[in-house]
Amino acid sequence: MSTGFEAFRQWVQALAEGGYLPPSLAYGFAVNALLAGLIAGPVLGGLGTLVVVKRHAFFSEAVGHAALTGVAIGILAGEPYTGPYGALFGYCLIFGIALNYLRNRTGLSADTLIGVFLSMSLALGASILLVLAGRINIHILENVLFGSILTVSGTDIAILAGVGLVVLALTAFFFNRFMAASFNPTLASVRGVPVKALDYLFVMLVTVVTVASVKIIGAILVGALLVIPAAAARTVSRSLKGFVALSVLFALVATLAGILIPMELDLPVPSGAAIILCAGILFLGCTAARAVLPALKGDPA
Repeated sequence: MSTGFEAFRQWVQALAEGGYLPPSLAYGFAVNALLAGLIAGPVLGGLGTLVVVKRHAFFSEAVGHAALTGVAIGILAGEPYTGPYGALFGYCLIFGIALNYLRNRTGLSADTLIGVFLSMSLALGASILLVLAGRINIHILENVLFGSILTVSGTDIAILAGVGLVVLALTAFFFNRFMAASFNPTLASVRGVPVKALDYLFVMLVTVVTVASVKIIGAILVGALLVIPAAAARTVSRSLKGFVALSVLFALVATLAGILIPMELDLPVPSGAAIILCAGILFLGCTAARAVLPALKGDPA
C-alpha cells in the first residue's frame, strides 16, 4: 500500500509542477490531505444518509466530541500524541455502545442520554488535559479539535483507508436492512430483520469512521460532515438512489474544496472549519434551489 501511495503522490506532484493541478499540490503534505479527503468524503457522505434517516445527527456529534477524551486518555497512557488510535477507537467504541445499550434498557430518549454521556465525557477529557498541560503542546489540541492537513501522515491515511473500506462494504451489504429498521422497526423485526443488532452495528460504523476522520476534519466538526451533505442531498433528491449519490458527491466536493481553497488563497483557516463551511454553502444552495425550483422538491426518506 505504501508503494501505491508513494506512486500516487509522485504522480500528483508531477501534475502540479506541470501546471495541470493547483500549485499547492506540489507539496507532500498537501497530497496526503488530498488523498485523505478522497477517502473520507465519500465514506462520510454515504454513511451520512443513514445518519439523517435514523435521526442520529446528535449521536455523531457526540462521538466526535468524545474523541477529544480518547486523545487525552491515549496520551496519558503513553501513546504517541500524533496518533493515539488505541485509546481513540477503544474509548469512542465504549462510549457509543454503552450509550446505545442504555437507550434500549432505560427508556430514556436518545437526546437525554447523549447529553448525559457527552457532558461526562467532556468533563473527563478536560480533567485529563489539565493534568497533561505541562507535557503537551497546546497546538496539538487545536489540531485535534479543528483538524489540520499538516498532521496527516501515511499511517493516518492507511487507517482511514482500511476503516473506510470496511465501513463502505458493511453499509452497502446491510443498507436495505438499515433502511427497513429505520422506517418501521416493528415491521422489520416481524420480517426477521435483527433490528437491535443492526443498531449496534450502525453505532460502531459511525464511531470508527468518525475517529478515523478526526485528524483531517477535527473532533468538533467531523460529525457535521456526516449530517450536512446528507441533509443537502435530501432537500433536492427525488429518489433514494439520488439521495445517496448526491450526499456522496456533496461530501466529496466539500472536503476537497475545504482542503484546497485555504491553501490556494493562503487563508489561515483550519481544514475542518473550511470543509464544514463549504458543506454549509452547498446546503444553503440546495435549500434555495428547492424553494425556487418546484421540480426539485422531493423526500426520498
